[in-house]
Formats: sequence, structure tokens, C-alpha cells
Amino acid sequence: MNIGTVAESSGVSAKMIRYYEETGLIPQTRRSDSGYRKYLETDVHTLRFIRRARDLGFPIERIKELLRLWQDRTRTSREVKAIALNHVAALDADIAKLTSLRNAVGHLAGLCHGDEHPECPILDGLSGDALTAWE
Repeated sequence: MNIGTVAESSGVSAKMIRYYEETGLIPQTRRSDSGYRKYLETDVHTLRFIRRARDLGFPIERIKELLRLWQDRTRTSREVKAIALNHVAALDADIAKLTSLRNAVGHLAGLCHGDEHPECPILDGLSGDALTAWE
């Protein structure tokens, strides 16, 4: 299969497939005599795996580990679960940070009258000219 067919079948763009090859996430593919990349159905499965992992927010380094474990039939599920739980902890930290940011912006928006006057607690808070509860 050519890269366009693989991209369509896997849901991963041709540009990302090339990037994954360059970074070593997937091995360099075989080439035809004319230099075109030639892919197998197993490559499509690997790219779908990567796409799903990316959709779940796993970083590339973790995806490399997950790919290695996926391809290793002697792996233990303990290793895979540990990666997943570490990712859950990282997501929880991200959620806490985003919630805090959301609350801070909401607090500033609540202080602003949003009228025709130039005074704006949002801009004052961003510039550091006002004491805010989110610092």
C-alpha cells in the first residue's frame, strides 16, 4: 500500500506517518525501486494503535513503551497498567490545573462590570495592578 492508502485506512495523516518514521516511533518502511514507501496491513494496525493512544492523550514516549509492550507477547499486564495509571495521574494533575485556571478567569470576569467604563479588573489582574485571589 502507498502512504495515501495507509493514511486513509489508519486515520493518521501522511505527514504524521512521515514524522513517526523520522522520530523512530515506527520503523522506516520499505521502499519501492522508484523510492515510494510501501506499507503492509500490519503497519495500518500499528498506526491505528498510535492514533488511539494519541486520542487518549498519551505522550509519544509513553506510546513507544505501549507499542513495545503490545508487540511483546511475554509482557505482563502489570507493566501496561502502570503506564495507564501514571497517565491517569498526569491527566488528573492537568484537570486540576485547568480547573484552577478556569476558576481564576471566572473570578476576574465576575469582578468586571462589563460596561462602558474603562476600568477593568480583568486587565488590572493580568497586569498585576490589583490583588487577586488566584495568585
